Amino acid sequence: MRKRRFADVIRRQLDLFVRDHLELLDACDAAERSYDRAERAVAEERFGDYQDLVETGTEILADLRDNFASTLDEASAEEYEDEFNRAVTKRLPRFGLEIENR
Repeated sequence: MRKRRFADVIRRQLDLFVRDHLELLDACDAAERSYDRAERAVAEERFGDYQDLVETGTEILADLRDNFASTLDEASAEEYEDEFNRAVTKRLPRFGLEIENR
């Protein structure tokens, strides 16, 4: 299996995201738990709260990805974006569902 060209930089970027956005990650966990425990009457609202937080995290990650990709030539940027999206899906799966669409 070939080594990922951007693996180290992506790992560092995701480490920084986790460190800098720990409150967001905790809020996502709490919102997911709240949704899981919600009664039917409020479940849809709780899920919406969770989705809003996930969308925020996904946007932050996509901005991080896009800012770095903008420093690369077109072919390298495409390779980096693919690696980044796969890494997000693997390490932070809740944010990986929509990362490719951002």
